[in-house]
Amino acid sequence: MSYAALTGISPAIIAELKHGKPRTVELTSANNVITLTGVKPGDHIFITALDMEDLSPGDPGILVEVLSLAISMKRSIEFTNPMFFEERERMAARMQVRYCGTSLVKQVETRRMASPITIELVKTGCYHAR
Repeated sequence: MSYAALTGISPAIIAELKHGKPRTVELTSANNVITLTGVKPGDHIFITALDMEDLSPGDPGILVEVLSLAISMKRSIEFTNPMFFEERERMAARMQVRYCGTSLVKQVETRRMASPITIELVKTGCYHAR
């Protein structure tokens, strides 16, 4: 089965999620936000601390269930003098997830810039009880 994969997530956040309580995470990485555009609440996603370029078969991570998801655009305007201002936009995704289990990457299906990262996982026989 194919899963969306979030890469480059802090090991501290992964350790916190393993405690089993739902947690809200905010992501600003372009690759991760793009990957989340195809995810809906109730879906399962794979989270790993490895970078997108380093992801390969056998790499560890965790499987989480998405409880809620919101993608938003934030704008800020900076004035340095009355004649010059700079406008910036930042897209961010906030999601609440709950830990389901630990697994390994079986195969990386897609890994291109500006497209969702999808992988196939090794089938896991033991999941976290709720």
